[in-house]
Amino acid sequence: MAIGLLGRKVGMTQVFDEAGKAIPVTVIQAGPCRVLQLRTAERDGYAAVQVGYGDKPRRLASRAQRGHVAKLDSKRSKRLAAGGAEPSARAACEPQRFVREFRGELVDGAGAEYSIGQELSVVLLEGVKSVDITGTSKGRGTSGVMRRHNYKGQRASHGVKKVHRHAGSTGCNTFPARTFKGRRMAGRYGNERSTIRNLRVVRVDAENHLLLVYGPVPGPNGGYVIVRETNKL
Repeated sequence: MAIGLLGRKVGMTQVFDEAGKAIPVTVIQAGPCRVLQLRTAERDGYAAVQVGYGDKPRRLASRAQRGHVAKLDSKRSKRLAAGGAEPSARAACEPQRFVREFRGELVDGAGAEYSIGQELSVVLLEGVKSVDITGTSKGRGTSGVMRRHNYKGQRASHGVKKVHRHAGSTGCNTFPARTFKGRRMAGRYGNERSTIRNLRVVRVDAENHLLLVYGPVPGPNGGYVIVRETNKL
């Protein structure tokens, strides 16, 4: 599979295999997605497939978002048409909520070229053993060193007064008399792009556009994720 799919994290549950063993899985609604644009090396300097997921009501979409997927009449478009310029192809679908690009060849695993407006479903992942899933981890705000960096904290015995969860000393001696960059301290924790690699595909439900993968996936329930075939052996 040259490109991946976009989707949402539904939540976690468990399924049972033939031997009756419980398998913890994350349910992902992968697709259906629309091919919105095709990037070429001659025109854009790189080859990629732009994919969108999730229809957005037109009343909530900006004019730029609506014009990205459907042709809109405007003074500029009329001037270009009068000058003989060919309008670029549109996907002719609803504005999409989640749009990402997958760099690579513009052909699928069977050798067929992708086309603008083509619908991609979870069927693409049938036969794939493992996937990489990228999402945005849960934001936990400003956290201390025990939560953020797994510090054990200070002693709870005599001599430590109300600083049991503090980091302790962070400086140096007279030389170099400063704190080095990269010192682990309290600060913002979470809300970062995170990729979990080589997750085993447990089940593919093409009828309901569901993908079940082994183990956890970054982000809250309902968060957007990117699913692609793993390149890790």
